[in-house]
Amino acid sequence: MERNRIRRTQRLRGALIAVTAASGLLLTGCSADSADSGQSSRADSGQHSGGGSGYAPAPARSSGSGGQQDGDRSRSEGETEGDFAPSPDYLSTFALDVDTASYGYARRTLADGHRPDPSTVRPEEFVNSFRQDYERPDGNGFSVTVDGARTDREDWSLVRVGLATRSAEQESERRPAALTFVIDISGSMAEPGRLDLAKDSLGVMTDRLRDDDSVAIVTFSDEAETVLPMTRLDDHRDRVHDAIDELEPTDSTNLGAGVRTGYATAVEGLREGATNRVVLVSDALANTGDTEAESILDRISDARREHGITLFGVGVGSDYGDALMEQLADKGDGHTTYVSNETDAREVFCDQLPRNIDLTARDAKAQVAFDPETVAEFRLIGYDNRRVADDDFRDDRVDGGEVGPGHTVTALYAVRTKESASGHLATATVRWLDPDTREPHEESGQLESEAVDEALWDAPSRLQVTAVAAYFADALRRGDDGWTTLPGAPSLGELADRADELANATEDKAVRQLAEAIDQANRYED
Repeated sequence: MERNRIRRTQRLRGALIAVTAASGLLLTGCSADSADSGQSSRADSGQHSGGGSGYAPAPARSSGSGGQQDGDRSRSEGETEGDFAPSPDYLSTFALDVDTASYGYARRTLADGHRPDPSTVRPEEFVNSFRQDYERPDGNGFSVTVDGARTDREDWSLVRVGLATRSAEQESERRPAALTFVIDISGSMAEPGRLDLAKDSLGVMTDRLRDDDSVAIVTFSDEAETVLPMTRLDDHRDRVHDAIDELEPTDSTNLGAGVRTGYATAVEGLREGATNRVVLVSDALANTGDTEAESILDRISDARREHGITLFGVGVGSDYGDALMEQLADKGDGHTTYVSNETDAREVFCDQLPRNIDLTARDAKAQVAFDPETVAEFRLIGYDNRRVADDDFRDDRVDGGEVGPGHTVTALYAVRTKESASGHLATATVRWLDPDTREPHEESGQLESEAVDEALWDAPSRLQVTAVAAYFADALRRGDDGWTTLPGAPSLGELADRADELANATEDKAVRQLAEAIDQANRYED
């Protein structure tokens, strides 16, 4: 009901804005791009970064006939009104997300002999689990790459919006880190592949961090305890190792107490000029005390907003509270990942975390404006929990995503083009706040219709990998209420063959693991 109300409101708002913009053109003779669109556009006030095209996304342009009409839509059997963008709204807005936990957990579940619950499958986390070859910017902020290719279904294409931050700096060049580790030591963490993985990886990471980094450790079971206050490593690494070695599983899981104590410890040990972060390591199976994400985060809201302390969630265990961990990270200005073995854990704690401690963008959002002259309908694949009202794109009070150096963010759209479409297809814009000054910046990229003429399976390999990951998530989501199959979706058997070919072509270990996971899912097909 709430989603339908929002969509009705957006239809009405879009229609009113289109009429207002058209009236303004008659009175002023200004171009459509410079008319007041009803949004708080700041491109004209010098806050659009210099690298973009100058095009600012705006509400749908009127096509003279009132925009796209519902009667123009050719909906496939089984599709519902909520699956595709309604007329006349040609905007898609979402908060950036670099989570990958859903894909990691799916791989673990398949390796254990069964398919994951469809409700735990988030397509954007599958897509964002793979390396991309987007051009990177020189400084903070993003580059924007927009491309696509035709699917096997007539008039339907996959359009990829790729955002990349600058390369991760050398270890010696980043700012110091103040990391508060909140470690779950409840009874369930005794299972092999949980606390043992965390202890081993934390020990190795402690040796790899710099002397000017600081570490604190909080543990929680039925209660939470700070076992190590914020400690500069310098000559104190032995203290950190001793605290890690003494971690042992005990009682129930009071995750809320752990997060609250972790943030209190982080605030107490706050370091100016450093990157302050809380790292939660848990199976997220909360069963004592506060068990709701909203309630837990409300209690630490001051620490998050006033001090900018971000949350990084690391999920472990065959039984895993995926929904709770995702909500904590999404609303706690952070992101999540999942580790199932020693290789995964070492990569996260020893490589990714130290390398990507810094932030290059806060409250980052993306908005894609599709051209109603060429686009009949479109659908954003995933990002269900990260949607943002179109009017809030330039409202910097509205929460976005936090992104660090070395990251890429990919959003994939299914797009049906109009017959004989030619010319402009879409403009993608990313907006973010500088992590230090909180000043807003924007960058844009354009897509023309001829750029999606190439067949998908003839497209560059990294675009194909993105498509395979999305189609794999799509296959695992089947059976989930309201889920609609993507256009041109191949069978799992065909998808496994495609992934195998891509693994050979790219010589990428991650793509090989994807091919193996698809093959496992195909064997478990009902």
